Amino acid sequence: MMPLEGLYAITPDEPNTRRLLTTTEALLAAGCRILQYRHKTTTPCHRAEQAGALRALTHTYGARLIINDDVELALTVGADGVHLGADDGDLAAARAHLPAPLCLGASCYQSVDSARAAITAGADYVAFGRFFPSTSKPLAQQAHPNLLRAARQQLNRPLCAIGGITVDNAPPLIAAGAHMLAVIAALYDADDPGAQARAFINLLNP
Repeated sequence: MMPLEGLYAITPDEPNTRRLLTTTEALLAAGCRILQYRHKTTTPCHRAEQAGALRALTHTYGARLIINDDVELALTVGADGVHLGADDGDLAAARAHLPAPLCLGASCYQSVDSARAAITAGADYVAFGRFFPSTSKPLAQQAHPNLLRAARQQLNRPLCAIGGITVDNAPPLIAAGAHMLAVIAALYDADDPGAQARAFINLLNP
């Protein structure tokens, strides 16, 4: 399995499955190799349909598919892992329920201590943020790049930065130690999603 590093695309709450797949395929064709399916505002049946379609697409491009907040859906569609936020369930229970090859990610917001606890519970990577104003979580507290520096020194897991990240504001996060950049709007709202993905990838792999 490929390492947990690079551009980490996260889907928006997109009701139109065809549009979701078209944009996602542009990102994968451009070189993105980690995709999280996140849809908070639809039915379980529609989520299963979209997740299954994305699983087929990520297989085609050799990319990881991570499912947000749903261990059972991840197992059903044969995803590569699950990502849980603070209110999305118990990390240790999720780890016990996931077969060993599947990865477990945890949102740790602005806390290295929370990340340490998540790693103890079985997290394979930890995510921090939001670092910039975000349309998906506008009320979330803001994190500083120094958080990544501290986490890089203290933790032994890949670090993911999230929250309002663009090609223009990403360099300080990379310099501070982020292994992955999680991006929603800057990719899915772009006029040319593939070009945006390539721009991020070029930043991460100069």
